[in-house]
Amino acid sequence: MPRAGSKLGPYRLHELINSGGMSEIWLATDDAGKSYAVRLMLNNSPLAFTERKRFNTGCEVLRAVHGHDLVIGYVEHGKIGGELCLVMEYVEGSNLKLLMSEQNQVVTENLAQILIDMAVALEHLHDHGFMHLDFKPENVLLTRNGSLRLIDFDLALPIPIPPKKLDKNPGTPAYMAPEQLLRQPVDHRVDVWAYGVTAYELLTLRKPFPGETPDEVLRRQLDRSEFIPPSQINTDVPPGLERIVLRCLEKEMERRYPVTSLLVHELKTELYV
Repeated sequence: MPRAGSKLGPYRLHELINSGGMSEIWLATDDAGKSYAVRLMLNNSPLAFTERKRFNTGCEVLRAVHGHDLVIGYVEHGKIGGELCLVMEYVEGSNLKLLMSEQNQVVTENLAQILIDMAVALEHLHDHGFMHLDFKPENVLLTRNGSLRLIDFDLALPIPIPPKKLDKNPGTPAYMAPEQLLRQPVDHRVDVWAYGVTAYELLTLRKPFPGETPDEVLRRQLDRSEFIPPSQINTDVPPGLERIVLRCLEKEMERRYPVTSLLVHELKTELYV
């Protein structure tokens, strides 16, 4: 595997930014000294069919939807120096999950804008015909001044019309909508649900439907007896914002926002005080 100081085509790797099960992300520069984030696939085995398909899907979807201020910038992807990689805009910042766990000031000072920007980023993705399927705080980057980027499109799929049952069931259970956990037909409204879970977490620093297993998460989603509205945890949450979050978390997808643009409109109306 490449190491700090090694070159991949025109890019020199400098520092390992992040490492996951399937890939690593490096800070790199080109010959002109411009910085990039280079994502490298870890498993180059010819038999790594699933990993390679997901990696390439993420690259192709990003190439289709980039060019928006709230989506990480795309540069190129493919085999470079013998390595399968994706070259992206470099953003100096941290993911929302880490910042929330630290109760970082950049989150508390920019909370309303973060809520709006996350919805606008999803709106852009949906307007281009894709659903993210893994929307969660870990896949939202924030810079030191609160600028946001949506990342990681490996699980993204074209929005089915009408809703369609997925062949596989990708995603993170705590952010998956009831219809997805039940293996029922889904569409972009699973992202609206995931947005609601993330917004609830931002406002309360806890999950609305905690659970150690997908079955436990689903049980809490369907049986709301233990559900606590966000304003009962954080009294600063205004009624209008709570109403928006609760609509995102409706059990029946028909009762959620039908299009993300309506969610964005209501957020802006409520939060631009």
